[in-house]
Amino acid sequence: MSIEKIQQMLQILPIEIWNTIYMVFLSTLIASLIGLPLGTLLVITDGKGIKPLPLFNKVLSTIVNIGRSFPFAILMVALIPFTRFIVGTSIGTTATIVPLSIAAAPFVARVIENAMKEIDHGIIEAAQSMGSTTWEIIYKVLLPESIPSIVSGITLTMVYLVGYSAMAGLLGGGGLGKVAIQYGYQRYDSTLMIVTVILIIFLVQFIQWAGNRIASKLNKR
Repeated sequence: MSIEKIQQMLQILPIEIWNTIYMVFLSTLIASLIGLPLGTLLVITDGKGIKPLPLFNKVLSTIVNIGRSFPFAILMVALIPFTRFIVGTSIGTTATIVPLSIAAAPFVARVIENAMKEIDHGIIEAAQSMGSTTWEIIYKVLLPESIPSIVSGITLTMVYLVGYSAMAGLLGGGGLGKVAIQYGYQRYDSTLMIVTVILIIFLVQFIQWAGNRIASKLNKR
């Protein structure tokens, strides 16, 4: 490998690694803020939930399923007008956060729902028998008891978002995906493409390792 190639990598890759981390973490945060109330509503309005509303639950569940069924590339194109409205452009690192967040939110909602449904129903019944309100059951029982499972699910979401962010490079997104497309594919720079793929794999491994460690620390069972 030539000195020029190494200099090129050192010039490009640190910036795009940061852009990928920026996209993935901010998208995960926004998706979690959207997905947490959606997932909680799915649990409490379920037929066996603490506030059963079967029709509302069915409509909300259908909306979440529709959101999850969109292929990311199609969703990204369909959201171009909305992305432009939000950030003023549909190209670049910040613009990519909009479709990434919307793509991940339904997934996070299901993660929250599944995590809360794993809780022993006897704990919820005990809280109800002590006169706890719906809101108290949510933030004193459902959320604390499901935190380890939620962290594991959020970790999985972040891993998916690393893959989606790389795919966004095909449509003008930033980050390591852009490097792989612009330099590796369009300019036939196999060295830079291989290094980029290795960095993406390393990033995924690190996120999974860190998520597992945090979930393990939080799990008191």
